Amino acid sequence: MDIRELLKKDIMLMDLKATSKAEVIDEMVHNFYEHDIIDNEEVYKKDIIKREEQSSTGMGDGIAIPHAHDEAVKTAAVQFARSINGVDYDSMDGQPAHLFFMIAAPEGGDNTHLQALAALSQVLMNPDVVAALKAAQTPDDVQDIFAKAIAEKEAENKAEEEAEKAAAANQNSDRPYIVAVTACPNGIAHTYMAEENLKKKAKELGVDIKVETNGSEGVKHRLTADEIARAAGVVIAADKKVEMARFDGKPLVNKPVTAGIQEPENLINAILEEKAAVYHATGDEESSSSESDGTVWGNIYKQLMNGISHMLPFVIGGGILMAISFIVEQYMGGAKSPAFIFLNSAGNLAFAFMVPVLAGYIAESIGDQPALMPGFVGGFMAAIANNSYGGAFHVNVQANAQSPAGFLGGIAIGFIAGYLIVGLKKLFSKLPSSLDGMKPMLLYPILGLLLVALIMYYIINPIFSSLNLAITNFLNGMGTGNLVILTMVLAGMMSIDMGGPFNKAAYVFASGAFANDPKSATAAILMASVMVGGMIPPFATAIGTAFFKNKYTENERRAGVTNWVLGFSFITEGAIPFATADPGRVIPSCIVGSAVGGALVGLMKVGVPAPHGGFWVAPLSTNILGYILAVVVGSIVAALILSFWKKPVEK
Repeated sequence: MDIRELLKKDIMLMDLKATSKAEVIDEMVHNFYEHDIIDNEEVYKKDIIKREEQSSTGMGDGIAIPHAHDEAVKTAAVQFARSINGVDYDSMDGQPAHLFFMIAAPEGGDNTHLQALAALSQVLMNPDVVAALKAAQTPDDVQDIFAKAIAEKEAENKAEEEAEKAAAANQNSDRPYIVAVTACPNGIAHTYMAEENLKKKAKELGVDIKVETNGSEGVKHRLTADEIARAAGVVIAADKKVEMARFDGKPLVNKPVTAGIQEPENLINAILEEKAAVYHATGDEESSSSESDGTVWGNIYKQLMNGISHMLPFVIGGGILMAISFIVEQYMGGAKSPAFIFLNSAGNLAFAFMVPVLAGYIAESIGDQPALMPGFVGGFMAAIANNSYGGAFHVNVQANAQSPAGFLGGIAIGFIAGYLIVGLKKLFSKLPSSLDGMKPMLLYPILGLLLVALIMYYIINPIFSSLNLAITNFLNGMGTGNLVILTMVLAGMMSIDMGGPFNKAAYVFASGAFANDPKSATAAILMASVMVGGMIPPFATAIGTAFFKNKYTENERRAGVTNWVLGFSFITEGAIPFATADPGRVIPSCIVGSAVGGALVGLMKVGVPAPHGGFWVAPLSTNILGYILAVVVGSIVAALILSFWKKPVEK
């Protein structure tokens, strides 16, 4: 397929009007709809935004490639748009994007368009092409630039393939030889841009490399057993599962696909300098997620976050409906009103899944699909009481337990269930291949469930129910002084890494207390402290950029405007671009401001019986004025420290 068939002239926007990322998406999606490329704006836009939530498609160097591969697309197309002034698109390099390529790929059908899109992604890594596109005057100019660049790239790729074959055949070459795999969930842009950058950097470093791509058009340039055996090491740059068992015994670097785009030299040097850990496959493992850093704690964090990310919708949806039901109970008819019964029941039902989902998906991230069911059941056993749960089930899975094992018990059994399945895989790996079909359908479910039930009944529930009860009693019995210290620490942790392990640890602690006893006043106060602590960084940067404009760049001032909305909505990540650009000032300032806000929450005993929402759930607060005051004071403190600390920006 000729790239000019995809880069349709009539849908190009040579002067994009949008001034924000959201406006760019809206304008370009609507333009697709107007030109009959898609038949449903909402469906396509939803998938575009879903892809952006995984990681920004702002690739850096002034380029953004938003893309979606869904049922709303009627015909494959690439929409070119150019912003003269540039737009803050959360790009990897923090710089504004000027060139936008929105890719629409239909589900199913011929993969010819995907091959063309892969070529498009590779061409955009050429700075000469980017410069020419910025200077293009007409849609014809854009098409001509790409037609010429892709023709040159195809010739270059052919030469590279011949060189790869020669390198693979030359066993006596003095040049280092490594292999790599790149993959992203959609497999349209990031996969091939990571491939291109790894090849380019390897050439500069005098290294022979072969890169396997796992994109929407399937696996290309598949690595052979001989190539893997000969390689000095393996680079994985992927955000989806790839076949891993074949790399057993090889030094291996395992990073997200963006690392292949941003830091290919670091990945290659980790192999050359023998800093990569040796990868060991487990049992009959066939695939593994490629998002951790390969360390023990990195893997544990990834596995825990897999459970928490699946759990959060149940916590947020159920928690907020339950909080609203309490308001209805107090002001609109009491506990017998139909509105209260409906809202409270719906919230409780969602909450009932919280610990099972947490445990199930922790287990699934360790032992893959066979571990999901034992993890779910173990999590359910950790959540239920000795006699019944919500009147729907009558069970007896507590051994000498006065309360459920709860949130902590769910985490424990999630890890145990996952590693039990890993152990069973190793145990059964020597069985004849004729019995392979029996393992996932019979052996893993039965033995996994049996072992998890025994461990829950005799170990986890007796231990963690007592621990859970002790923690609940301790929190409910805390005096004001201790409560202020705890809320101050939790709120400060929210600003340490703004979405990273410290932030997540604080939120998990508060949400765990809330999950154990949603009606607890102390749990509501802890929930308020992490919410306040997480709202302060974006508000602080918004205040700083509004009142101390000479201390911030033009791009930062534009981002500051967006942070008013992000702060209001409890989205701490809005402050990350500021922290990345100036961590020595931004992070300490925000920690102090968040700690001040958290201390005020504990001092005024501000409770928010909802696990998310920022100011949107302020009406549910037990002390709405105190809630607002804590955020305002903490934000002003952080903004003043940061803005007086920063030096004026040189023009």
